[in-house]
Amino acid sequence: MRDMRVFERSTVTVFAAEMKMFDRTHTEKELVSQSKELCRDFIHSRIIREGFSWSKVEPDLPEPHGALIDVSVVLLKLGDELECMRPYVYRNIAKQLNISVAVEAVVSDAFLSVATEILAMGITWGKVVAIYAVAAGLAVDCVRQGHPVMVHTIVDSLGEFARRSLVPWLKKRGGWGDISKCVVNIDSRAQAHWLSTAVLTWREFIKTMYIYLTK
Repeated sequence: MRDMRVFERSTVTVFAAEMKMFDRTHTEKELVSQSKELCRDFIHSRIIREGFSWSKVEPDLPEPHGALIDVSVVLLKLGDELECMRPYVYRNIAKQLNISVAVEAVVSDAFLSVATEILAMGITWGKVVAIYAVAAGLAVDCVRQGHPVMVHTIVDSLGEFARRSLVPWLKKRGGWGDISKCVVNIDSRAQAHWLSTAVLTWREFIKTMYIYLTK
């Protein structure tokens, strides 16, 4: 048992050190590109999980590398936890919003509207993860309904949203590496904080659906 605790502390220390190296002053362009790379990986994992196929190759968007790979793993883990809590919220997004995924402008506008409403009362990592879960749910709908090209539209839309709404917040936190604080839990208080923000996000998301459908 003692050896296991030592191993866990060592793993946390190494991971934290890698994240510290990753946390530096990033330009707006870098943060937008990283946000899109993470979105593409998040979406790809969800599409594969649903039994579909989609090529995530984009000539202008590199593959995640270095510490960004670790960030992607954390983001996916938090996404799993959030979706397990409220699985029906992040599925069949197009149906919930009552939109057609055949029109690029409709898909983009719907995603941007939901993302904007989720952050209306402020930004937390829980809400950021929720936005990625919404993007992935909508992307799965697009592939399922025979419009895989719309997935790239969603990735681009998230990049634009990140540029407008997330970049200043990410800069204050030193970049995407700060998300590691949500999953590298030393005590139960950190876990409780993550769960509380997730539940708050769910409530705001339900409200967002209503606002979008009635506007």
